[in-house]
Amino acid sequence: MKTIFIPAKIKSEVNAKKIQSLKLPKNIAIAYSIQYKDIAEKIRDILSKKYKITSFIQVLGCSKPKFTKETKAILLVSSGRFHAVSLALESNLPVYVLEQNNVRKISDEEISTLKKRKLASYVKFLNAEKVGILVSAKSGQENLKKAILLKSKLKNKNSYLFIADEIDAGQFENFPDIKSWVNTACPRLDFDSPIINIRDLNLGKPKNSL
Repeated sequence: MKTIFIPAKIKSEVNAKKIQSLKLPKNIAIAYSIQYKDIAEKIRDILSKKYKITSFIQVLGCSKPKFTKETKAILLVSSGRFHAVSLALESNLPVYVLEQNNVRKISDEEISTLKKRKLASYVKFLNAEKVGILVSAKSGQENLKKAILLKSKLKNKNSYLFIADEIDAGQFENFPDIKSWVNTACPRLDFDSPIINIRDLNLGKPKNSL
């Protein structure tokens, strides 16, 4: 069966005067979620008269965008904290979120909270005797080979593969013997779930840990 993706677009008027009055670092990257692409393009056109736009890039839940060395901050045109806090942690750059013509900067406290959650998940993994390895059946997120390879490496733990189209952290409580969950799908799943991403295990400890 062929899957067709049709992006929904957010319709909102851009307040040019308010955008022009923003105080941001001189070299900025503009990132956006697909629903905000049209708005982001208008904002780029306005800000490019005053700032150097180092990149204009779409962010996905499962992506890890790269930014040039000359980038001093990221302006994210999106909603909520899902992309923003993860971007701030992974890029080590100030992240400003623009929604409804209002801007707020992701705080050090928000970044610290995510760091602590990642570290706690890592410690939990180290101490766990039984580990669940999460595999998504979704196209673009399926990493079954990596999951099987990880399972073969966990010699001192009992590990089990869990394969599903939708990964719901609320179902973890149905498996009380599993003390740690390793995610091989979308890395953003660790934002508000007690899991650790497989890419963090490859480094021996989570990136940007305390």
